[in-house]
Amino acid sequence: MTAHDPPVSTDVHEQPVELLRELIRFETVNPPGNECACIEWVAELLDAYGVAYETYARDPDRPNLHATLSGEGGPPLLLYGHVDVVPVTGQEWSHDPFDAVLEDGFVWGRGALDMKSGVAMFLATFLRLASEGAPPGDVHLLVVSDEEGGGDDGLGWLVDEHPALFDGVEHALGEFGGYSLEIGGVETYPIQVNEKQVCWLEATFRGNSGHASLPTSETAMAKMAAFVDALDGARLPVHVTPPAAAMFEALADAVPAREQEFRGLLDPARTDEVLDKLGEDGRSFDAILHNTANPTVIRGGDKENVVPEEVSLLLDCRLVPGQEPDDVIAELCELTGQEPAFEVRRFDPGPPSADLDVFELFGEVLERETGGVAVPLLMSGGTDGRHLSKVDVQSYGFTPMQLGELPFLDLIHSGDERIPAETVTWGTERVYEAVQAYHG
Repeated sequence: MTAHDPPVSTDVHEQPVELLRELIRFETVNPPGNECACIEWVAELLDAYGVAYETYARDPDRPNLHATLSGEGGPPLLLYGHVDVVPVTGQEWSHDPFDAVLEDGFVWGRGALDMKSGVAMFLATFLRLASEGAPPGDVHLLVVSDEEGGGDDGLGWLVDEHPALFDGVEHALGEFGGYSLEIGGVETYPIQVNEKQVCWLEATFRGNSGHASLPTSETAMAKMAAFVDALDGARLPVHVTPPAAAMFEALADAVPAREQEFRGLLDPARTDEVLDKLGEDGRSFDAILHNTANPTVIRGGDKENVVPEEVSLLLDCRLVPGQEPDDVIAELCELTGQEPAFEVRRFDPGPPSADLDVFELFGEVLERETGGVAVPLLMSGGTDGRHLSKVDVQSYGFTPMQLGELPFLDLIHSGDERIPAETVTWGTERVYEAVQAYHG
């Protein structure tokens, strides 16, 4: 098909790679998103298969689409994903990031990994089920906007304004997980079951002000600089949460060569010592076991010759499950020896733990096909899964990928994002099997 031709056949579910390429060709860079044309294209696909759907939008240019295949009485399962992508400005690309070039066995383009490949897998599975008649249980498809911007026009808005969409749904498949990751000579497949919580803080510092021609001490700028210097590279206290414990215990069982390291991470008295020995290899584990806070924006001063009385610092904090903004604020004050005025600019709470009732069911789909080991993943970043927790839906990161030597984490949000074409087809089969197993 040419770029954005309306789909008219009912065999496109057999072509997940082409579905992915077509999705990539929509320039849904967020901001501003402009996901409308892409969502309309998905709607045309559903029309061709005779599947009813509804769209919901806070912003007309940023709609979200929901469709349901009514089953034969089994438990409902939600397949969901976002079609917005991050910018490509300033990055080097071997191919235009929105041409969806298929070359050397890879599909190249923004969103190839995050997460238009996942949307292609879910969409192909959903359409296949539609072509086969009623599935064993209800299957919901949700294609959303604005994940990369926080979900205020997407899933975050939907759970607040249209919670009835999720009535009866207990489990969902979304990002981020099901990809191959070699650890200690063992092929593992992390499946996300929980994630850290987004917490944006504004810290305001006040100090002496005056004419900039005169020496001035105890300024707001100096206090802010000392705060940042104390924070730079420092660790906040260790938190071994239930989802972190489940993850590292599973890794200890799965990877004998590194069992002692993983079990050592679960001992708060030894956690940081083990992380230091792991070095760069332990960077992602470090984030899973601590609250983190990174300065991102500084505001202060409005004239060259005036020492400002007040400056503010924005901090992107990610809190481990169960922690609250007051907890990380106390940790920051203890670490830096300062107590600036804090304002919580955003806090997206998630569940303190995770429902693992059907984790093994989804893990077995991957283990049966690969011989690898599925392990639960506590994600150090954020996904739309945190919004689903507000309506008591447990999200599992399940966009299966066999990536070989491809540096998955290094390519997400970077130039030359790409995915092996064959793994898109392979992952689609695994998603279909997971749906069948869930309704088993």
